[in-house]
Amino acid sequence: MSQQVQGVVARGKGQPVGIETIVVPDAGPGEAVVRIEACGVCHTDLHYREGGIGEDFPYLLGHEAAGVVEQVGADSGALAVGDRVVLNWRAVCGECRACRRGQPWYCFSTFNASQPMTLADGTPLSPALGIGAFAEKTLVAAGQCTVVDTSPDPAAAGLIGCGVMAGWGAAVNTAPVVKGDTVAVIGCGGVGDAAIAGAVYAGARQVIAVDRDPRKLEWARGFGATHVVDATGDDVVSQLRALTGGFGPDVVIDAVGRPETFRQAFDARDLAGTVVLVGVPTPDMTLELPLQEVFGHGGATKSSWYGDCLPSRDFPLLIDLWQQGRFPLERFVSERIGLGDVEAAFEKMHRGEVLRSVVVL
Repeated sequence: MSQQVQGVVARGKGQPVGIETIVVPDAGPGEAVVRIEACGVCHTDLHYREGGIGEDFPYLLGHEAAGVVEQVGADSGALAVGDRVVLNWRAVCGECRACRRGQPWYCFSTFNASQPMTLADGTPLSPALGIGAFAEKTLVAAGQCTVVDTSPDPAAAGLIGCGVMAGWGAAVNTAPVVKGDTVAVIGCGGVGDAAIAGAVYAGARQVIAVDRDPRKLEWARGFGATHVVDATGDDVVSQLRALTGGFGPDVVIDAVGRPETFRQAFDARDLAGTVVLVGVPTPDMTLELPLQEVFGHGGATKSSWYGDCLPSRDFPLLIDLWQQGRFPLERFVSERIGLGDVEAAFEKMHRGEVLRSVVVL
């Protein structure tokens, strides 16, 4: 028997979002209905609204969420009603070639719920990243539910489901930063600050934050940046080299995802250093690099997919670190809002006024 709930829907490219009635079917085999407690407002949701990811409107937005399992279908493993969960958008299949070779964080066959959620008139909805959590309840694949202890604050815990995990994982999993490294992070929004916190956790001796916004540079200091670089000033590459003995950082993480910031990261790193791209570029962006420089610089150039995380391993770890006072997860929550405030939250995010607005239900 289906349920009717309220959710935030984007009906067309560039159109303001609105609250609409959503029909959530009962959980089928391998599925779960989750009552949402909190969901962060992420740039990815704005990309959906703007048509930057696809044009399968209408979209049910929201994906960075924590909640409580309300229903489970057959074949849902150990997941149980009442479990507190953080939702993930990469439900690992366990059978693809990446999973078989022991690298499930690269799973090439992740999956979502089989049944569609709909509008009241029966129009199928496309849930953002297969989740659709700007809603009182949502239907997901059971594998998208990672059981954690979220009781201290679901508004903070839910952020692990996307931006925080992407940034922290870029530093800890993808790079990976090792004890004694020098690290620079370009772009100090939510993802960039999570990368800074991850680099600190991994034992970096120097963490340099790069941004154009003085507010963001100050936020970065709160997450452990030892130095800051104002990207509106002198050449960023020269500043990064000056701060690292003339050599450049061992690791540079691009949390912006534009050709110009990636080129700064590539040029600034030390010889045999590592560049990690975690900021998501748009489909129209291209990059040209002299092949001789690619060869001559050595090292590694990597992209980070979801922080190369394994949700079952990394989500509980971050919760534990937070509860132990070793990871300042609560600092990412700039404000708590209602479903009707999502459009305004997009504007604040665009102006750089918040790290994360979080819808609390």
